[in-house]
Formats: sequence, structure tokens, C-alpha cells
Amino acid sequence: MVQDMGSQGGAGGGAPVVSHGGDLDAARSLFPAAPEPWIDLSTGINPVPYPCPPLAASLLQRLPAPGDLAALLGAAAAAYGADPAGIVAAPGTQILIETLPRLRPRSRVAVVSPTYAEHAAAWARGGHAVTAVPDLEGVGGAEVVVVVNPNNPDGRAWPAADLLALAERLRARGGLLVVDEAFADLEPVRSLCSDAGPGLVVLRSFGKTYGLAGIRLGFAVAEAALGRRIAAALGPWAVSGPALAIGRAALADLPWREAAALARRADAGRLDRMIARGGGRVVGGTALFRTADFPDGPALFRRLGGAGIYVRRFAEAPQRLRFGLPPDKAAWCRLSRILR
Repeated sequence: MVQDMGSQGGAGGGAPVVSHGGDLDAARSLFPAAPEPWIDLSTGINPVPYPCPPLAASLLQRLPAPGDLAALLGAAAAAYGADPAGIVAAPGTQILIETLPRLRPRSRVAVVSPTYAEHAAAWARGGHAVTAVPDLEGVGGAEVVVVVNPNNPDGRAWPAADLLALAERLRARGGLLVVDEAFADLEPVRSLCSDAGPGLVVLRSFGKTYGLAGIRLGFAVAEAALGRRIAAALGPWAVSGPALAIGRAALADLPWREAAALARRADAGRLDRMIARGGGRVVGGTALFRTADFPDGPALFRRLGGAGIYVRRFAEAPQRLRFGLPPDKAAWCRLSRILR
């Protein structure tokens, strides 16, 4: 069975291989007779992307200028309520997940799980001792704690006060709390970006919210000294010129993000009703994905795949499937027919 984002590897003795959503080559291999085009519901990416502004040809012809990066960081700091001195841009959040373990001595790391499996995998690859824990109370004596808030795949969210108290305890002993807010933009959760500092680093995804995962853009918000270390580890020109320009425009467009939040929450409600009509029970999610249990999840996965609809499944919970949002009326209708 395909391993899902929600699957975790073991501690310390080697990182697991993690599969990801969006792999339509894998879908075609599993279901070679499925009709094209595929409807890819295996990711948690906004299916209605931000309308990219026209790009000057020079953005493709020259290296990004320091002023281009500064403009993006200013827009990101304003959008996230962060201190501009501590925000770092990267070619996607994934590279930040890979980089942080390389900047710390070997540590005991607790990852609140099940969650996005690359966190545990990256810390294990960095030689750290990784333990999956079910909640904040289970972190014990860990020196580094990783929390995805809201969580993928179940949508759990933790009160800011609890996270800040944990960050303070970790800071007092030289530790670090990593809060991945990849799905926070469209959710009614309190971001910790304005609280980032010693003992707390926050990760923000751009591509999920704005439906532009392919341009590869993400941010770390940290104390200034750690921010400089992260930027140095990424090296010069880490973010492409087109990504700098598109990111700056999108992050500055607050009305678009507010409208997207309302529209995607409405879509998520529609998907909940459709899942219920299909015999499923929604067990969590965010405005960009819904996770549900079905009486026969594997059979439904096969029916969906045979119809050219790819969703996520879970090795450790065969009854469970995760659905992204359909992009248009035709896709909604196609999904409804199979769930009926």
C-alpha cells in the first residue's frame, strides 16, 4: 500500500522513504485503464490558484537582485505579522524541513504524530533520535519538538498559549519548537509568526494557499540569528526571480486570500456532505482537504482510481481516505457519481 503523508517512520535508526501526493505517474501505474485526464485529489493544494501577474522577461534572464528578495520578504512579513529581520525565503518549505536538522547538534526530537512524515524523516536523516508522540504532553525530555498546526491529515489545532508555553520551556534548556503552519493561512487559527524568537521557529507554505506549488516558495520565521544561519545554509539566489515576483504580488493581495478562505471553507463543507452521502464519516481536515473513514476504504480507493480520481490512502488505517478539493464543476460531478 502506498505510504501516506500521515505515515511515520521509526526513531533514530534510519529515515523512512516518504511518498507524496500529486504523483500521477504512480496513479497511472496502479490504474492503467483509468480515463484521462486524472482528477488529482491527493494533495492539499488550493485548486483555484492565484492569478499570476505578467512577468518581465528579464526575470528569467538575470539572477535575482537583492532588492527583489527584500521586496518579497517585506510582503511576507506584512502578510504573516512577522519581524522582517527574522524571515527567510526558501524554494519551498520542504528544503527548510531538511535544513533545520543540520543546524543543531544531535538531539532528542519529538514529532507530534501522525503528521506530515517528512519532519520525522528529515530529523532522522540528520542523525537525531526521533520519537513520535501523540500530543504536547508526551514530549518528555525532548530538546526539539515539531508540531504541524493545523495538522495534516487530521486538522488538529493546538491553542497558541499551549504552544508558546512549550516553546518557553524548550528555550530555557536550549531547545527548539518547530511549528509548521503550512495550512494556517485559510484557517481560524492564531499564527505564531509574531512570536517567533529564541526557542521558536515557524514554517509557512506559499504554494498550498495560493495554488502555486510548482513555483517552490516557503518561509521560515525565526529569531534573527537563526534566520541568518538558515539563509546562509540555503546559499545565494535560493529563490528564483519569477517566484520572488509572484510571491510578492500574491502575499500583498490580502483581499484575494480572504476571499479564498471563504470559498475553500464552503467547498470543504460541500465535500463533507458529499462524503456523508457516500457512507463516509469525516474525521478531520482543513479548508483544503478532508479526511474520512469508510466501511470499505480500499474498495472505494479502487473505484475512485478506476474512474481516474486519485486520493490519499493510509497504510496504518485502510478505512481512511483523504480528499483534496475538486477544481471545477466537472470534477465535482465526477466525484459525486462515484461516491453515490
